[in-house]
Amino acid sequence: MALLDFLKNKKEKDKAKEKKAQNVSVVKEIKDKPASVSPKRNSSEAKKFSYQVVKAPHISEKANYLSEKNKYTFTVYNHANKPEIKKAIEGAYGVNVLSVNMVRIPHKKRRLGRTEGFKKAYHKAIVTIKEGQKIELF
Repeated sequence: MALLDFLKNKKEKDKAKEKKAQNVSVVKEIKDKPASVSPKRNSSEAKKFSYQVVKAPHISEKANYLSEKNKYTFTVYNHANKPEIKKAIEGAYGVNVLSVNMVRIPHKKRRLGRTEGFKKAYHKAIVTIKEGQKIELF
């Protein structure tokens, strides 16, 4: 095996030289482009971001009453913060968000026969939108 190791090393050196040549050509192409050209973001990235924060609209009787006052309720992930929720709602529904209020719903004890457990805790976001705009949830 020791006799053939020099052949392996030679192949590895050739591959390394090819990679360096490719990297140099890519760098030259980037330098040749004008600085004013900036890469455009895909609209799919914005939509993807929207759905990583907001789980679903929270539909209840109280949420229905709030919707008459331009306030809509959404179930959100626990790690979400107000600016992220604002961007997500504006991106997904195309409305102007004025404010975001967050509510933490604690876990609740539940029983099924002799088995005891808990319903999961979750977060709600109450989003106030601009007067005259509407979100179609139903």
